[in-house]
Amino acid sequence: MPGWGSIRGRVAVVITVPICLLLAVAGVAVDGRAEALSDARTTRAEVGLSLRIQTLVHQLQRERGLTNGLLGGEKGFRPSLAATRKRVDTALRGESAVEDVVQRQLRRLAAVRAAVDRSTADPAKTLTFYTAAIDALNTVDPVAATATRADAQLSGGLAAMRELAAATESVALERGLLNGVFAEGAFHGHRYIDFTEVRATRVAALARFRQVATAPQRAALKKAFATADAQRATAYENQAEGAADGFALRADAGTWWDAMTVLVDDLYAVQQSVGDAVRDRADRLSHDAELGLVAYLSAGTLIAVLVAGLAAFASRSLTRPLRTLAETAHDVARHRLPATVARIQQSPRDGAEILPTTPAPDTPDTRLLGGAAEIAAVAESLDEVERTAVHLAAQQATLRRNTTESLANLGRRNQNLVRRQLSLITRLEQQELDPDALGELFELDHLATRMRRNAENLLVLAGQNPPRPTAAPADALEVVQSAVAEVEQYRRVLIATVEPVRVRGHAVADVAHLLAELIENGLNFSPPTEPVEVHGWYDTDDDTYSFAVVDHGVGMSEADKERAGAHFSDSGEEALLATPTRFLGHLVVGRIAHRLGQGTQVHLFDTAGGGLSALLALPGRLLAPAEDASVPPLPVKPAVSALLNGFRAGVALGEARTTQGASS
Repeated sequence: MPGWGSIRGRVAVVITVPICLLLAVAGVAVDGRAEALSDARTTRAEVGLSLRIQTLVHQLQRERGLTNGLLGGEKGFRPSLAATRKRVDTALRGESAVEDVVQRQLRRLAAVRAAVDRSTADPAKTLTFYTAAIDALNTVDPVAATATRADAQLSGGLAAMRELAAATESVALERGLLNGVFAEGAFHGHRYIDFTEVRATRVAALARFRQVATAPQRAALKKAFATADAQRATAYENQAEGAADGFALRADAGTWWDAMTVLVDDLYAVQQSVGDAVRDRADRLSHDAELGLVAYLSAGTLIAVLVAGLAAFASRSLTRPLRTLAETAHDVARHRLPATVARIQQSPRDGAEILPTTPAPDTPDTRLLGGAAEIAAVAESLDEVERTAVHLAAQQATLRRNTTESLANLGRRNQNLVRRQLSLITRLEQQELDPDALGELFELDHLATRMRRNAENLLVLAGQNPPRPTAAPADALEVVQSAVAEVEQYRRVLIATVEPVRVRGHAVADVAHLLAELIENGLNFSPPTEPVEVHGWYDTDDDTYSFAVVDHGVGMSEADKERAGAHFSDSGEEALLATPTRFLGHLVVGRIAHRLGQGTQVHLFDTAGGGLSALLALPGRLLAPAEDASVPPLPVKPAVSALLNGFRAGVALGEARTTQGASS
């Protein structure tokens, strides 16, 4: 068991006990109380919404019954129907929580009423319309889909509301159905079957209600069915039940309506009382949850204060030694170690030779570290980390130097061999007279030229290749042709308009090499049937000459274009070690552009219609005066102008991003 003198012991005492108490008491309890409070408030809101919806349902049930009696021929229902319609409209305007599906169905209410007033409505379809609307409202009723609550009394009340709503709807539907039957004087069609199904639904719903209702609620239901009007309604039901064979019914529709309306109103009153009881229970649960939440929050606050006190006490014994150790670590990371690594990398000797002269870090005073054994061990580990880092830096410097020298040595060997091979092939070409053999020698010459470029790429990556000597300036078209000769699929290269200009001799080989890399990239990433175009033009505004390599291939993502742009502008050795092999060609382009000097730019942008365009811009200092100065430069063609505009837009966007990054 670690003691107070160790970091583990202090952290165990300061953090473990208070945090466990805080998580166990405050976290779980407060979360449970907050959930209970939210649940109680939600239930209270749902019950209120349910009661408002049931008010609307109650009025629609009354309108359904009066409408069915009116369509059956009982004209005396018209005044009551008009008053009921007004109450339904008022309830609809005051209820905004009805779902869109119900609202869409109730929009037909005006058309159905108009058909009823014109006596053109079908009784069965009208009854079905009202019943479907009421069923939809009951579906929207949140109580009809309320999940089981944690409180048994609340769960029972919600279930009682749900079952009583179903029973009330069955009674109201029976009232409306028999209202039309009594007005017509007999059952017609399938109405008797509908009557028996409605009665069965009512009996089942009332049975379920009695199972979940409380004793006072069952007593209220029994009282509603024991009134004189309820008994009178039962007598009419028995009379209707005996007329299943189509016999005439001699029953007064108005008396039936009045008796059943009293029963429906009594059931609605029981429903309201059950809803009030559920709402009162939800209010009580909400109040209790609020009190519990306040109590547990207070307990959590006290525990937090305790944790803060213990943490403050422990921090005083840890802050001073840790600060000393942190200052030592910062000095090592920011000053001593970088200086040592830089000296190793800049040394011309093997990095391992200077390791013995590397100064060792000072060991922190244990007494200043407060006697904490772990902190002293960390200080010793930091010392070991510094020594290991210095050793690894020396190894990396040696490995980096050896890798660069190996690349340079391999490149020089290949370059010498290829030069000898090219000389031999040239002599053979001069001596050969057979056209077929001469063609094969030309192909061999082309392969050797590509091999020479690959060897030069190794030297470029190693940073040790001198440019190929060129005696005199060369025309831009000659530079492009030289570049095309160094790529594999040179037959697919289409040399478009290349305006005349002279490139200075010391830059000819590098420009041709750079163009060859860009053309090779376009050939590799475009379909074998698509040509790669090369354009060249002189821009008098900027005093630059631009070469554009245009392909219609797969293009590049924005991230890859940004990465390529970074390689084009990077000439350091670290980039070679960190660059994936598939981007080494971009690194070669960047190294050559850097060697050509300031003002040489390589930029990538999307080709119209798909593909990628690469643009090489040469500054005026790399251009030699034209042999015939009297010949004005050719006008820029529309296609070349579009390329130039795209390049300028890309450069402007890059400068804007650079300015924005600097301001950030």
